[in-house]
Formats: sequence, C-alpha cells, structure tokens
Amino acid sequence: MTSPLVHITHLSLQYEQEIILDQLDWQIFRGEHWLVGGKSGSGKSSLGKALAGLNKTNGDIEFFFDKSSSLPARVLYVSNWYQFTNLEGDRNFYYQQRYNKQQRNDTLTVYGELMHYSKEENLPFEEVEKYLSLFDFINFKNTQLIELSSGEHKKLQLIKALWLKPQLLIIDEPYTGLDKASREKLNQFLEELAIKGVHLLLITNEGNLPDCINRFAEIEHGQLKRLSSIQNLSKDVARRQKPLPYFLREEVKEDTAVFVHMENIHVRYGDKEILKNINWTVRAGEKWLLQGHNGSGKSTLLSLINGDHPQAYANHIFLFGNKRGTGESIWDIKQRLGIISPELHWYFDKTAKVWQAIASGLYDSIGLFRQLSYHGQQKVNQLMDFFELTSYKDRLLTSLPLGKQRLVLLARTIIKNPSLLILDEPCQGLDRAQTKHFNAVVDELIGYGKTLIYVGHYETQLPSCLENKIVLEKGEVKTIQKIAEPV
Repeated sequence: MTSPLVHITHLSLQYEQEIILDQLDWQIFRGEHWLVGGKSGSGKSSLGKALAGLNKTNGDIEFFFDKSSSLPARVLYVSNWYQFTNLEGDRNFYYQQRYNKQQRNDTLTVYGELMHYSKEENLPFEEVEKYLSLFDFINFKNTQLIELSSGEHKKLQLIKALWLKPQLLIIDEPYTGLDKASREKLNQFLEELAIKGVHLLLITNEGNLPDCINRFAEIEHGQLKRLSSIQNLSKDVARRQKPLPYFLREEVKEDTAVFVHMENIHVRYGDKEILKNINWTVRAGEKWLLQGHNGSGKSTLLSLINGDHPQAYANHIFLFGNKRGTGESIWDIKQRLGIISPELHWYFDKTAKVWQAIASGLYDSIGLFRQLSYHGQQKVNQLMDFFELTSYKDRLLTSLPLGKQRLVLLARTIIKNPSLLILDEPCQGLDRAQTKHFNAVVDELIGYGKTLIYVGHYETQLPSCLENKIVLEKGEVKTIQKIAEPV
C-alpha cells in the first residue's frame, strides 16, 4: 500500500462552546489531490489551518515528506484573506488609506515583498517573472501592497505559493476574487505543480477544477466524510423566503434624475495611470453591471463615487446633481448610498460584534462608536431576522464563517435604505445557494426605486434586474451597452 504523506489521528478543535473538529481521522496518500468542500461553517478552513500549524488543536498530525524530493518539505496554507503589515510590522490600516497619497508609502511594494520572500525562502528571484506573467502582474511590481485590490492580493498570494512549490499546498477558496481568465491560468499551473510532485488540497465548492483533483470530502459533525465526486457535496439548507423589512419597502425619492455623471475622468499615481478618459452617466432607477479584469480600475472608479478617493475633487464628477467639491460633505454623499466591497470587509473593525457591524451602516463607520437609537435597534433586529443572523447577534464578526460575515455586511449596506446601492462583488465568499438568495433580495430591493451599480464576474451569478453594462480594460472604457445586446 502507498505510504501516506499526512496521517491525522483524533484531531479536535473547539471554539468557545462550539465543536468544530471532533476526533477527526484522515490520511492523505502520495498521488492524492483533495478537494474539501461542503456547508459553510463546517470546519473546512479550520482543518486547513490545523494542517499548516496555524490552529491550536488536540490530536496528532504527522507528515512523511519525501526526503529525496527537490521540493521543500513544507506545508503552505494560502488563506482566503491576505494579511500584510506596514514597514513597522503593524496591521492597523484603515479603509481609505489605500487611496491616500501621503500614507500609501507605508507598505512594501509588490517587488519589495517578493524580494523579501525570495531571501526568506531561498528562492531564485529570476524565477518569479514567469509567475508574474501568469497573472498579468508585471505592471504591479512597483505598486504598494495597500494599493492592491482583494483580487490582486489573491494573485500575489498565489504567485508566492506557485513559486515555492511546497510538497503540500493548501489553498483556501483558490478562485475568490479572480476573474475567469485568471482562474483558467491558475488551474493550468496547479496541474503542472501536481505533475512535479506537489500535493494539492483545495478548500472550495467551485466545480471548475484542475483535472488532477481526484479525492473529495466534506466535514460533517466534526468528522471527515469521503465522497465519490464534487456533485455529492452537501449544500446549505435553502433559506426561507421572507418579506423585506418594512423600512426597505419605502419608495426612494430623489430630487435629481442623474445620480452619477463623470466627464473625462483621469486618476494617476506618479507615472501610473489608473483611469483614463472615463465618461459615464448613471440615471435614477438604472441598474448597471460593472465588469473588467482584476486591475482594470473598477475599485478606483467606485471609490470616486463613494467619496473615499481624494482625486475625486480633481475631476469633473457630479453626484446626485451636485459637482464634487462645491460644498457638499462626504457624509451628505454617503447618506444616500450603500456600499459593500471585499476591501471594506478586509479593513472592518475586528472587535465588532454582529449587531454592531450591522448598526454601523447607519453611521457609515467601520464599527459602531455611538449609542444606537430605539428605531435603529429595531432595524438591526429586523435585518438579523431577515438574514437569519439573530443567533449570532453577540458573536464577533470575525468568528463567523466567511459566508455569514458577508451576509452581516450586506445587512449593514442596506440598513439606511439608500437611494444608490454600490455592490462590489457582494457575493464573494458566498456559495451558490447564498449567492442566489442574495441576488433575489437585490432584485426585490430594486423594485422600490433604488439605483444599482453591481460588480460581478460571472453572468450566471448576477441579479436578474441588471439592464446596462460598462466594461473597463486597463483603466479605459471598453464598452457600454444594454445587457441584452451581444458583446
């Protein structure tokens, strides 16, 4: 019988009163490449972190690496969220800091990060170029880490993992934040790594996998359950359809017919042009899809609208009928729009409880720092009931499974019943059932007069209300069209 690479015996993990892993036994044999999927919150990520020594567990984990292999006798866990530090080793960043010219230089550049990684892992630096090319990342070498979007950070993590080639590579949600082209390129490289002797463990429910994945499992009641195929993965219970809270059924009334108007927009950092000659108008009641490859400028474009980017004042931008910089405050703008993005999630207050995170949407703060009114509390309670989050009310947001964290922030986004919804990859981290449910909620919300800008990569995972599409490519408008029109 083939000898195991990994042998796990009686692995247990508990969070507060909740048992995550319960005396779990598992062996990974040579030549096996695993997918672990299934229900959200079942313990998939906890198992991956335990294998990498990142979780304190009870039980035994033994590794039997191939000593004759040229590959590092290592386990590398690539997390769903990348944690970087500033030059002083601190992670205390704030959301708008990535757009602040005076404070962007507080982190390493991509090139500097890779140089540091090369020395730390004793990797030939010249080899990294092919991995940068793989993800079209060459032009990001001089970009500060804090300037990168979530999709770009995911690419950076994957570049380092492919470069290292450990004998066991664990990737948590490998496709999160990646566009279709990047996903296909990643699968090709994972195939090559498998041929070279890297053993893969992918934590995901995605079906478009590299062909080398030949073992499937999920965690059920703290135990590893082997499956014959990805089609046998358990799915979360379908959410019960509920009526929207009363305050979200109030018709939106605005005194302007144009919410966003941009003329010849340019955004530049030094010699690097992020946006070039953008012209775009969003009228009241319109539903827009914003698309483009990672790094095309989508997040920067949205930051000009929501008031987070200082270069908004150097451009010709009208919001809700008023030109930026003519006396309106940032809070006047934010009161009329609701936004969610992977970056906002990333920088959110790590000490916030679930109810506090939702309530913070009333004040546009990254956490709750003021007393909540009676009416505000009623709105929070209704949203927690609507999204089935009541039982998590007093849990830290960060202690929830990623999918439920996203639902909390979705509730935060709509608690003001804003006129304009800006949903930047709102379903990132949600499974297909959760995505379908949320998009159905979006469709219902839009029925009450709201205007929508929605960022999403996959046509099959979008709300049905979308009518218009704008596509960016390398900072420029590639196309503006009706959704029904052919590309």
